[in-house]
Amino acid sequence: MKKNIVLFVLFVLPIVAYLFFASGVNSFTKLPIITPKVADFDNWKSLKNEKVSLDNKITILGFSGTNILKNRGNFFNLNAKIYQRYHEFKDLQFVVICPLGTQGDAQTIIDALSASTDVSQWHFVFTSPDEIKTYYDQLKLVGNLDSDFGTPNVYIVDKERNLRGRKEKKGYKEGYNTFHPAELSNEMLDDFKVILYEYRAALKKNHNATKKL
Repeated sequence: MKKNIVLFVLFVLPIVAYLFFASGVNSFTKLPIITPKVADFDNWKSLKNEKVSLDNKITILGFSGTNILKNRGNFFNLNAKIYQRYHEFKDLQFVVICPLGTQGDAQTIIDALSASTDVSQWHFVFTSPDEIKTYYDQLKLVGNLDSDFGTPNVYIVDKERNLRGRKEKKGYKEGYNTFHPAELSNEMLDDFKVILYEYRAALKKNHNATKKL
């Protein structure tokens, strides 16, 4: 009996512990809703002059501000840490809200990303600075846009247009700073996996599995 206990402690217990911690704490919970039912975009057009919608898409939402080229490293960080890993999921999109007049700079970013990435899930949409501020305000976030109508943070919006994040008092998180690759690789990736798990579990429960997710 003692021999079996010793074998369990030496071999089985470490494996169980590893699987638990490797899966991440958030894997066993749902990612909380920070802001429910955020507004969809109006008739804002993308670089391809197409209308982009939040409906029925998991969206990584960003605000470029007027200094797109100055902050281009943020887009490359996000592209490397999250986009390239998951862009084949057809229910996923990356949307960046930009001030009118920055179309040329946004195209420069897209051209640079396309050198190593399929950029079909990247969407830059354009509207006036006043509309950008109004749209951001209705997200009801703690953080603010900077004086250029942008932020290094990106936000996770689910298919029902709920902005998701963490509500813990000591670990509150509504967005993820693209200036810091480590934050994208850790907190954002962990939370993003929770969202994917939620939808995969729902599809499996409804016997409606799909390659989309």
